[in-house]
Amino acid sequence: MRDQTIKKTVTAALFAAMTCIATMIIKISTPTMGYIHLGDCFVLLSGVVLGPANGALAAGIGSMFSDIFSGYLSWAPATFAIKAATSAIAGFLFRRLHQAGKSSRSRSAVLILSGLVGEAFMVFGYFVYEAGVAAFGSGVLNKAAVAAGIASSAAGIPFNLVQGAAGILLAVLLLPMLSHVPGLSEWGLPPSRK
Repeated sequence: MRDQTIKKTVTAALFAAMTCIATMIIKISTPTMGYIHLGDCFVLLSGVVLGPANGALAAGIGSMFSDIFSGYLSWAPATFAIKAATSAIAGFLFRRLHQAGKSSRSRSAVLILSGLVGEAFMVFGYFVYEAGVAAFGSGVLNKAAVAAGIASSAAGIPFNLVQGAAGILLAVLLLPMLSHVPGLSEWGLPPSRK
């Protein structure tokens, strides 16, 4: 029992580190002062492999540290919450859909569907956070400030959609490799169905 707990903890730490590194290693700057990265792949895989709760912690911590190390400290709390929720949603749906589908759905199709829902939450979460920051940053909270915040935040939606799509694609490509890692199926990672 203790060995399994240690193994799960170490694996969660590795997923947090991979999320952080994948987020930091390739950054494509956007006109909205943000960047597109590959970290969402590991955000999704954290939830799928570790389960919704442990995956959420790994994804949130890894993503938060990438913001801290990259100079986006003010974004770190929001990133933690948004990426943790993205991972939890995708991990929960992946397990539920895979169990419900029995042999009718492939693991890749289930990952794509659960990833789409998780990444849709990510896009929405950043939209709301950015709109709030822009509205409150104006110094006066009125209709004009809220409208300006929404307009400026909407500019980031296409970039977050590209990031989410890239994360889903990479997760689908990497999941078969992870299924060969001994012990992961014991934690609930379902075997591949083709």
